Amino acid sequence: MIDINAWMKEFLQALKESFGQRVWFVGLQGSYGRGEATEKSDIDTVVILDELSVEDIRSYNEMLDTLPHRELICGFLCGKEEILNWEPSDLLQFYYDTKPIKGSIHALMFMLDREAVDRAIKIGACNIFHGCVHNMLYEKSEDVLRGLYKSASFVLQAICFKQTGSYISRQSDLIEALSPDERVIAESFLTLKKGGCVAFEPMSEALLEWSRRWIRKIDFIKY
Repeated sequence: MIDINAWMKEFLQALKESFGQRVWFVGLQGSYGRGEATEKSDIDTVVILDELSVEDIRSYNEMLDTLPHRELICGFLCGKEEILNWEPSDLLQFYYDTKPIKGSIHALMFMLDREAVDRAIKIGACNIFHGCVHNMLYEKSEDVLRGLYKSASFVLQAICFKQTGSYISRQSDLIEALSPDERVIAESFLTLKKGGCVAFEPMSEALLEWSRRWIRKIDFIKY
């Protein structure tokens, strides 16, 4: 497996050579950020520059091509002003699941108020509901359903945060903090994540009904 600490040192040096003092923040997300990586895990990097131009994107791409394990590198590239003006409901998972390597995104925490959390849940539930209906009618794809359960896992983190005030990154730990209705979805996601078989109809129906309930929740802020 990749020595992520050694790899990150090489990554930081490449960033310095390419962008100098323009690097505002560097972070690590995903399995490596949570300490759960396997040999097949992607390297989810977060890089925020003072500003981001099209030429910067090209330069960053060229820089990545010089690094080992290029095929596993993915993640987020942005400018400082964009992230500080981002849609707050899209920042909950981003903020709490990003392990800082260089700099800080602490300023984003003040954007994560009750309204932002509610919107994160409701937008996520709406997207999952739509995805389920579309998949049941058209694609009928097990891979799409796996992706929808992954999306649901992020919504579950937001639900737990709303109900308890705690953000739990590891899905295995999250299960213990969820209500029985939410726990069913979390357990199905973990089963699929571990390579379990897809029971297409019952799993689609369960996810559809779960997302429907959250869309209809009466305690959401009205926008």
